[in-house]
Amino acid sequence: MTATVLAAFDVDKTLTTRDCVLPFLRRCAPLPVTLGRLLTQGASATGAVLQRNRDQLKQIGTRAALAGRCVEEVERLGLDYAGHISEHWLRSDTVDRLQWHKSCGHKVVLVSASYEIYLQPLSRLLGVDTVLATRLAVEGTRFTGELEGANCRGPEKIRRLLEWMSREIGDRSAVELWAYGDSAGDRAMLEAADHPVWVGSQLLTPTPRRDG
Repeated sequence: MTATVLAAFDVDKTLTTRDCVLPFLRRCAPLPVTLGRLLTQGASATGAVLQRNRDQLKQIGTRAALAGRCVEEVERLGLDYAGHISEHWLRSDTVDRLQWHKSCGHKVVLVSASYEIYLQPLSRLLGVDTVLATRLAVEGTRFTGELEGANCRGPEKIRRLLEWMSREIGDRSAVELWAYGDSAGDRAMLEAADHPVWVGSQLLTPTPRRDG
């Protein structure tokens, strides 16, 4: 049986030219409002900054920018932001790789710590099959400001990816996995791949070879 080829792309600085999370939070709440709310976090925010705890910083920033925001309004912002990313921030070299996989009939997945709320519309623009990303918790018609489940970063990326593969494709041995990333947060996903591609300032070839 021929293996299903799956290409997993991180988003921030791998598929795009920059981090996408902070600009989205700034779109959701004016900076003075966000900073004011951050100040109420006191020692926890200061400690997270000093320790460079990205998971905790994200939780604090999400709470400050999104707590109580109307779902419909933020979804509109997410759709608009996806268009902005597609128009201005995509890396042409990585998009060439993504398009190569699509032309070969491979499944393409976005696996990212970025928020699902703008990656879903971005995936539709790119023709991507699936998104595995950080989700935002909702209560009624408003966001709670909390993450739904874990931040999709580090080991959580490969955990979510393997879980999805098991559910949608079958045994891991039935999958030939390409993984694209550029940071320590992608390490677990890249180490589990059959064809890991560490994205630096520029990919060395415009299209990957079948032999990896």
